[in-house]
Formats: sequence, C-alpha cells, structure tokens
Amino acid sequence: MTTKDTQLAKNIDPEVIALRALAEKLSELPAKPRPDESLQVVADLARTLTFAAYCALAITDTNNDTEGFFVSGLDEITLRHLKTAPQGHGPLGSLRLDGMPVQFDNVSEHAKAFGFPPNHPEMERLLGVAIWSNKEVRGALYVTDRSDGEKFNENDKKILLTLAKHASHIVTEEWY
Repeated sequence: MTTKDTQLAKNIDPEVIALRALAEKLSELPAKPRPDESLQVVADLARTLTFAAYCALAITDTNNDTEGFFVSGLDEITLRHLKTAPQGHGPLGSLRLDGMPVQFDNVSEHAKAFGFPPNHPEMERLLGVAIWSNKEVRGALYVTDRSDGEKFNENDKKILLTLAKHASHIVTEEWY
C-alpha cells in the first residue's frame, strides 16, 4: 500500500478495503483460477492489509487435520525447513473448535502454548479467524506480529473476517 492508500484506509470501512483489494488481486488471476491460487491471494492480502509479518491460511479435513496450507511472509528456505504445517493443537485449537476469533498479545503465554516446532519463526502477537464450510469450521486464517509493532485492532479483525468469508466460499465451492 502506498502512503496515499494508507491515508485513505483510515477513512474507509475495513471491509470495503478488503473487498476492493480482493477484487483487484483476483482480476490478475486467470479467468478460472485454481482454488490454491485464490487462497494464496487471500493469505497475501491478509498479511498486507493488516501490516502483519506473517500470515497463514490452513484448510482442514473433517478430522481437523491440515490438508491445505498457504503462507505469506516466509521465504522459501524457511518454509522448506518446516517439517509439517501446523495442526492447530496450541493456541489456535480453540478457534478450530468453536469458530470464534482468537487474539493474543503474547502467544507464548497462552495456556495451551508449548513452543514452536523446529525452524518455525518466532511470533508474539496473533489474530486468527475461522474458515467455515457447510456450517463447520474447516480452517483458519491468521496473522502474526504487525510490522509497526502495534497490537492487532478491530479493523484488522474485520479485514480478516471479510477475507475468511471469501476463503470459505472457495473451500465450499471448489476445494471439496
């Protein structure tokens, strides 16, 4: 986003910002994009629009195992060194169980935190929302650590919820 875009963003509904950015980025894809291409756009926009260092979008199966995983903000080398996609057993676990947004100012202090897997980048702040399909939580969209050092705010949550609705549509209509 440019400085002008950032100034405009302060005066525009965050849902409108997310939908405009989504329409612009999706228009750059082929006429009939693959679901993975569209979900990567969602992850990239979530990171950019919330000023996050990292974003992940996980799609889960009926047993809550991760079957699709999209990241933004990690370089290829770091990504290759991660053994598996997160399975949502730690602080994200509650989001996958009840579908309610989660927000932590220090994820390591969460009662279910047990550390990061080997080679996982350190993260402090986290904001996550559910991805729904057919009235079930079938994934999560989450961002970590704003680049400006600020806490995630209500506008960030609205942006993620808007993008997660689009991801939910993709998962329902094209993933399964």
